[in-house]
Amino acid sequence: MPRSTNNVASRRRRRKILKQAKGYWGRRKNVYTVAKNAVERAMQYQYRDRKVRKREFRKLWITRINAAARQNGTTYSRLMGAFSKKDIQINRKVLADLAVNDPETFTALVKEAES
Repeated sequence: MPRSTNNVASRRRRRKILKQAKGYWGRRKNVYTVAKNAVERAMQYQYRDRKVRKREFRKLWITRINAAARQNGTTYSRLMGAFSKKDIQINRKVLADLAVNDPETFTALVKEAES
């Protein structure tokens, strides 16, 4: 039986990789073997950094809350402790947004937690 190659499938597979490598520099965009390695590495970074993005945003929120808390005469740690004692459940994303865009409400929350 003669050897048959599924040209349609292999060409489609290669075209898919080259399409993903569009915009890369040099041979990474148009030589299949080089593009395949570049795309695989990019996908690994993409997977990893979806998790890292969540960490970075949480760090940003905490920094913003701490800065606003210090303007109100307390620290991040004391503020979050006071929130948990008073059973005020508000997440860091919303708290950071209040600290930046609505300082009066943030100050009211701080006073409520500390009273």
